[in-house]
Amino acid sequence: MREMNAKEVMERIRRDAVSIYSEDSLQKKLESGRKLRIKLGADPSRPDLHLGHSVVLRKLRLLQKLGHEIIFVIGDFTGMIGDPSGRSKTRQPLTFEQTRENGETYLKQVTKILDADKTKITYNSQWLCEMTFSDVIQLAGKYTLARIMERDDFEKRYRENAPIGLHEIFYPLMQGYDSVALHADIEVGGSDQTFNLLVGRELQKDYGQEPQDVLTFPLLPGLDGVEKMSKSLDNYIGIDEASEIMFEKAMKVPDSILEDYFRLTTDFAEEEFQPLLREDIRKAHFLYAEEIVSMYHSKQAAQEAKIRYEKVAAGKVPEQMNTFETSASNNGIIELLKLAGFASSNSEARRLIQGNGIKVDNKPITDVNFLVEGKSEVVLKKGKAGFARIRFQ
Repeated sequence: MREMNAKEVMERIRRDAVSIYSEDSLQKKLESGRKLRIKLGADPSRPDLHLGHSVVLRKLRLLQKLGHEIIFVIGDFTGMIGDPSGRSKTRQPLTFEQTRENGETYLKQVTKILDADKTKITYNSQWLCEMTFSDVIQLAGKYTLARIMERDDFEKRYRENAPIGLHEIFYPLMQGYDSVALHADIEVGGSDQTFNLLVGRELQKDYGQEPQDVLTFPLLPGLDGVEKMSKSLDNYIGIDEASEIMFEKAMKVPDSILEDYFRLTTDFAEEEFQPLLREDIRKAHFLYAEEIVSMYHSKQAAQEAKIRYEKVAAGKVPEQMNTFETSASNNGIIELLKLAGFASSNSEARRLIQGNGIKVDNKPITDVNFLVEGKSEVVLKKGKAGFARIRFQ
């Protein structure tokens, strides 16, 4: 993709953004010629990023190429509370150690999109842990309960008599204070973060700073075509997943939303994918899958993943698969499924077998007590595309 100037980046933002607060101010900042501090925050509630996160990260990359500073804030402190946005109940809190451990994986993954040398990574525990109780009371005094309760999720929970913890009420204030601590010029996020981002804008005014401009972008629908992409809903494409898994998942994107995936997660121009969407949706799926795997792995990996996918679709066994070794006496199907990583427990293995989801050397297995006997190796198949080779010593 060719380099874009400030005017073109502004047009791209206008095209894809859900909201801009405020457009005039943003345009003036982008045309001012000064280096801007652009903030993106993420609570490391789970260790992996997916294509839904890439929608915002790709816009940051455009701004980064204009010379602006990207500050990626890992919410190791706020992650111990958990963002209440869109939640019908209080989140299960994480420990500080868990948020730091999950945050470590973010660093590797976010730089698959952003330039590592031009991205500043920071943790909000650096300033939030330093606040005294007096500081917290002062911060709380800058917002009213009525304004906090304007949030749809809080209002809904209150109306339904669902518990709302006081620590959750503090969450928007703490996320907003991140912008104060960083003197952010712009903050970006998903449309579900609009309330939190605007709190930061208001707090900056209260602390005598120029308010940040806020950009929000669409939430990418998941592979179910209904809910937003989420690991907890298992409807995601992880940006750090193996190439063959990424390719297979990309081929499962519902036809009705493939246009959104092209527009929000790739660099293709409209004229490159729109004709295929109208004339040959299968070719469009292959084009999308190849592009996504090329972006996060390589063109060679994309070609290999495509060949594997076509073989599996034709009922053939792929040449490349994970291989596991075990003793000849460890030949029960349940233990083999756990060895291959197809099941994490005996009960999960039984469910797979009883649901007709397992084959051994392409023969369906329905007996949970099945034993592999008289063979030096076998190929396990889970579902349509999960393969593993087992070798017996």
